[in-house]
Amino acid sequence: MFEPDVLYYGSSAPLPARTTLTAGPLTLRYEEGSVRYIRLGDREVLRQIYVAVRDHNWGTIPGVLRDVQIDAKSDSFVVTYTSEHKQGEIHFVWRGEITGASDGTIVFTMEGEVLSTFKRNRIGFCILHPMDCAGLVCTVEEVDGTIRDSAFPNSISPHQPFFNLRAITHEVAPGLRAEVRMEGDIYEMEDQRNWTDASFKTYCTPLGIPFPVTVEAGTKIAQQITLRLHGDVPAVAAGERPLTLMLGSAARPLPAIGLGVASHGQPLTTREIELLKALNLAHLRVDLRLDQPGWQSDLERAARDASAIGARLEVALHVPPENLEVLQGFRALLDQTKPPVARWLIFGTHEKSTSARTLNLARAQLADWDASIPFGAGTNAFFTELNRERPPVEAADFVAYSLNPTVHAVDNDSLVETLAAQAETVNSTRAFSADLPIAVTPVTFRMRWHPNATGPEPELQPGELPPQVDVRQLSLLGAGWTAGSIKYLAEAGADSLTYFETTGPRGLIETEGGSPVPERFPSTVGGAFPLYHVFADLAAFRGGEVVRSISSDRMRVDGLAVRRDSKVRILLANLTDEAQTVMLPDVRGAWTIKLLDATSADQAIREPDTYQALPGAPVQGVDGLRLTLNPYSIARLDS
Repeated sequence: MFEPDVLYYGSSAPLPARTTLTAGPLTLRYEEGSVRYIRLGDREVLRQIYVAVRDHNWGTIPGVLRDVQIDAKSDSFVVTYTSEHKQGEIHFVWRGEITGASDGTIVFTMEGEVLSTFKRNRIGFCILHPMDCAGLVCTVEEVDGTIRDSAFPNSISPHQPFFNLRAITHEVAPGLRAEVRMEGDIYEMEDQRNWTDASFKTYCTPLGIPFPVTVEAGTKIAQQITLRLHGDVPAVAAGERPLTLMLGSAARPLPAIGLGVASHGQPLTTREIELLKALNLAHLRVDLRLDQPGWQSDLERAARDASAIGARLEVALHVPPENLEVLQGFRALLDQTKPPVARWLIFGTHEKSTSARTLNLARAQLADWDASIPFGAGTNAFFTELNRERPPVEAADFVAYSLNPTVHAVDNDSLVETLAAQAETVNSTRAFSADLPIAVTPVTFRMRWHPNATGPEPELQPGELPPQVDVRQLSLLGAGWTAGSIKYLAEAGADSLTYFETTGPRGLIETEGGSPVPERFPSTVGGAFPLYHVFADLAAFRGGEVVRSISSDRMRVDGLAVRRDSKVRILLANLTDEAQTVMLPDVRGAWTIKLLDATSADQAIREPDTYQALPGAPVQGVDGLRLTLNPYSIARLDS
């Protein structure tokens, strides 16, 4: 049996200490050198303020805190500490002070010194405005003193909406504005929804300045951020609001759901085939890099796996430029093997987003092999690349992009924040894709590769996990996040979703060989990860629809509701480390409930087929249903 924390979120490391602080009418959370969730009652003013140290490949160098002092009063506070960032040739130390005054003013100061010469892309403050600011009017003050009225973008902005920032002010309530003033560097803003962060990030060091830059030992860096309220502060209600999940009347078709072929290259075992068959998957994704050796055997293995589990193939063809020979060789192998293909994903090997030339080149060679197979254009990288280099929609049958939630931050709260932002990528894609079908493929916890790296990644050290592996893959939080991801992408109208891999540490089932790094990824040999059961619980609803559901606090509890014929199923996930009580007003009459939590997870992992066959316990919804969910648990409710 796992240690509780490993089962909860994949690691035995304790969660960061959190301290709730008050600055007059504002509340916030201090956490490991940053402030998060600055609120006026229920209204979020800022999502976070923190200092980032980014290396030459945009890797974040974590800080180790010492001398932390917190002086908290009923309406004000002072926090001081020292943060040291040391990794390889990088060594930077800074002193932080955060003050909160009774009038709601918050001042965050950093003063640091570079202790070794190294290359950096960024050192300094980042300020996050919440995604809910989209469309809000704001006032921008530029470095030269120019002041102009503007607004946060509605659709995801492909490029920076604001440059040369000194301050930005927006309305938080009628008659009340929040000003953020930045000193010590030049700032600009990017729309982080491009990477599924649920925020607009204002950061120092403009990207128009060449990077990476060498900073010399002895360099001093000092910056300050001030949040100030202007106007009349309304009365705000104290305490948490009741937690509810409401079902709406809107519904969309449940997308076709598939998985990626395992990157470890091992064939599926008989048991793995049976477990995957039970998921009723629509497809398996296989990536074929036609300019590299081995793609022939990759296709043959993927075709065997797909046939064995009753799925078709989503074939991602990575086409080298102007190379008809490799496409002709691929076509010849198709004629021999006749794999079951659901769709073609066409990517150029040197393109961040598919060009019309590459798409038409592939179509010319493959269209007559099976005229029913659609051709997709898009990106094998972040949604950002699709947004900045729009696909040739006039030549495509559908649009595709991948996503992962850990481009900028990897902590659990940031992971949960990304769920609602995933819907925004679908909405924005639809706005520029002429209403073509949208395939999100694949969805993974970590980057599979870095499209914007400026140098090689460091070699993997003994005992380290590959950077593509996230320990939450084996956790209950991973399962809850997966249910939330399917919810938001499906409710937004995505037509096809591809997740993770079949087996291994990036998949749904651990292999019979077990974890390659068991001390860091302590999975059960041959066990099904909890997120396997999210897909198993949706298997019977293939061809059904997803019903819109609305959580009153999506950071704590969220739900995925599906319907087929007269049957309704709700997957209700507690996304926190504390028990949560939630009211479901629309759950009335006779239902059953089945819990995946710390008490049932051992059987669900070791005997997933037996666990799936267990019936739910009867519950009666009288004027709705009130449930208390254990930390990170998932309740399956069936009408």
